Amino acid sequence: MKSFQNSAHLVNKRIKSGSIQHLDIIKQVDGEIYDALSAETVRQQNGIELIPSENYVSQAVLSAIGSVMTNKYSEGYPRKRYYGGNENVDVIEDLAISRAKALFKSDHANVQPYSGSPANLAVYYALLEPGDIVMGLSLPGGGHLTHGWKVNFSARFYESVQYPVDEKTGLIDYDEVWRLAREHKPRLIWAGATAYPRQFDFDKFAEIAREVGAYFAADIAHISGLVATGLHPDPVPVADAVTMTTHKLLRGPRGAMILAKEEHGRKIDRAVFPGLQGGPHDHVTAAIAISLHEAAQPEYREYCEQVIRNARALAAALQERGYEVVSGGTDNHLLLVDLTNKGVPGKMAQRALDRANITLNANMVPGDKRSAFDPSGIRMGTPAMTTRGFKEPEIVQVANWVADVVDNIDDESVIDRVRGEVVEISEQFPLWY
Repeated sequence: MKSFQNSAHLVNKRIKSGSIQHLDIIKQVDGEIYDALSAETVRQQNGIELIPSENYVSQAVLSAIGSVMTNKYSEGYPRKRYYGGNENVDVIEDLAISRAKALFKSDHANVQPYSGSPANLAVYYALLEPGDIVMGLSLPGGGHLTHGWKVNFSARFYESVQYPVDEKTGLIDYDEVWRLAREHKPRLIWAGATAYPRQFDFDKFAEIAREVGAYFAADIAHISGLVATGLHPDPVPVADAVTMTTHKLLRGPRGAMILAKEEHGRKIDRAVFPGLQGGPHDHVTAAIAISLHEAAQPEYREYCEQVIRNARALAAALQERGYEVVSGGTDNHLLLVDLTNKGVPGKMAQRALDRANITLNANMVPGDKRSAFDPSGIRMGTPAMTTRGFKEPEIVQVANWVADVVDNIDDESVIDRVRGEVVEISEQFPLWY
């Protein structure tokens, strides 16, 4: 994790002087954008980031995103382009593909999707016809919009069946998944989530899909790093397609990848291009390739192990303060906290914690009686702070700060005190930029 840090003295000197080195060229061209980017740099440096889908990239990844590759157009695939001058793009995309296949032990990889939702759309486009039945985890149970939630394209163009989690345990009820699959005979079954703190039994999902004649797709956007390092069960051997974003745990740029069995590879590629998008973002492809190289290093598994240890320490510390952690804990990088017993809605907690320089998001919890716009819970995770070097002692302190703010939701003096302590600890674990 050393490559992700710099000395506190240098970072804070830049911040206090009002000149952040990597933004100086922007200051010369557009002062308004410079001011906003500088403010965001300071916000990130001086705050605790607990949103589980956010992380900090390395200097190499960030440099690739801002490289000359942003100047190139390269519709098509390596050695099958519609424009000239793509010999270097081909090298980069080939490296990204080969590294993805090696890291995840996959037959086929497509690294061109612009983000996670378009990657999932490509799976629909490749494998289904409009009106086919799909199954996915419900949004209140922790699922993703693109897995068939009612306000998303996936429920408008396909017939959606949503499986729940058990409201008491917070766990997926596989017997209910079996029942719904046998009743509705879906053409595609999704496993994956944005807010599920436990492991997925991908083998069981694959068995259910086989029995009813469905394709099986796994969305591992949140747990990709854990899968790659063997810290979570692996869907690649049993799934027809596996999608993921390349930020979050992978610490790459905001992009996506699709892994697939060889028999589906051509369909997936044609769904991405020309089916759904034009030219790939070659600067992002370069950054993806770098992040995959970084994830293949031994230090990355150590990082992922610490992410899990930190998440479990966060859950345990909150429980000691009387907070209800959904499912009783976590197996991965995130946890959900039901604030019902505290009498504090999730949005109220989120806004108060924002004022204390602690960032997380309000989130629905199983059986939530409140709306998605004002839910009962909060979601938090440990990838970003683990990248900064936090270990269990610091994470326990973070848990106590969260509890202090929520327990004293109307006391601005407590929020002010916590904010000062958050800035102090942040200076001890500086970001490299």
